[in-house]
Amino acid sequence: MSVRSVKIEFLRSEHRGHKVVLLRFDYNSNIISKLKNEGKARWSASKKCWYYFEEDFNIQAFTKMLPEGIERDLKNFEATETSKTNHEDSAISGYIKQFINWMEHKRYSESTINTYSEVLKVFLQHYSNKDLKTINNDDVVQYVHQNIVKKGLSFSYQNQLVNALKLFFREVVKSEIIIDKLQRPRREHKLPNVLSKEEIKAIIEAPANTKHRTMLSLIYACGLRRSEILNLKPRDIDSKRHLLIIRNAKGRKDRVVPISDKLIEILREYYKMYKPKAWLFEGQKAGEKYSEESLAQVLKKALYLCKISKPVTLHWLRHSYATHLLESGTDLRYIQELLGHKSSKTTEIYTHVTQKSLQQIRSPFDDL
Repeated sequence: MSVRSVKIEFLRSEHRGHKVVLLRFDYNSNIISKLKNEGKARWSASKKCWYYFEEDFNIQAFTKMLPEGIERDLKNFEATETSKTNHEDSAISGYIKQFINWMEHKRYSESTINTYSEVLKVFLQHYSNKDLKTINNDDVVQYVHQNIVKKGLSFSYQNQLVNALKLFFREVVKSEIIIDKLQRPRREHKLPNVLSKEEIKAIIEAPANTKHRTMLSLIYACGLRRSEILNLKPRDIDSKRHLLIIRNAKGRKDRVVPISDKLIEILREYYKMYKPKAWLFEGQKAGEKYSEESLAQVLKKALYLCKISKPVTLHWLRHSYATHLLESGTDLRYIQELLGHKSSKTTEIYTHVTQKSLQQIRSPFDDL
């Protein structure tokens, strides 16, 4: 039989508990040689055909590997995929909706709801061929190993997944997963990124736009998170008492932060110029909240203007605020309150990066 008369039929199936793609074709030594050399295809004696595990199969890459002139029969492959995907998406969407409804009922924050529902969706899609009530702890361990650890995803992503799974399987599915035995990853101990006061000054003064300068100033001057500055309203500034009121921050907590005369003057100048209505910092349309993307661009442009090449993020300004407070002698307990940390252990990390304490340490090298 000539190569040009060979047709390969692709079919999705299951084999020994795995989702696979079956390849059916009349015997052809050229194709078989390609499959053996490629290394990922396997022969099934029971199905009498070659197959790939579905996660290893890419139709475009496979087509490039084939000898010229091979016909591809994809009608069963694509039809199965479409039908299966529609069914799976519908079932997964139903579960996600239930989970979102439960989180909204418990008054979880919008960002937490979005994060948990997204990581859960990816997990459920991975195990779409299994009854949810049969998913167990071993399945979670296998998923984490294959899809998080091997892919180099972050500790925080893994932790978010575990949090989402605990809530979902306890409150929605009530499955065989033993919630108390779901293990979070060992905690990372990364030091916060801190800028010098000279670098902070350069960043704040770089923008020509008054609104941009004011936003960067306020983030550093009060140690604000990105969401906190965007959710501020004009009424949150108490200039008589020299306080900034941060409402419904992380953990649904309110807190107050002192603001200086210098900062109040900056805010007054900004207010006279822009006259914000609903939000302290609004977008191009009146009453519209300033976007996270635009705020990130403000910092990016400021870094370019002052020629700072470090990968600075807005959160670096918050870290710098806390570190500079500690260096100036502010008690750690007050810094914890100012930052809105639930635990003092979170605040204690700044003791590892203060110049004041580090510079007092004398190296034994100097005594040689």
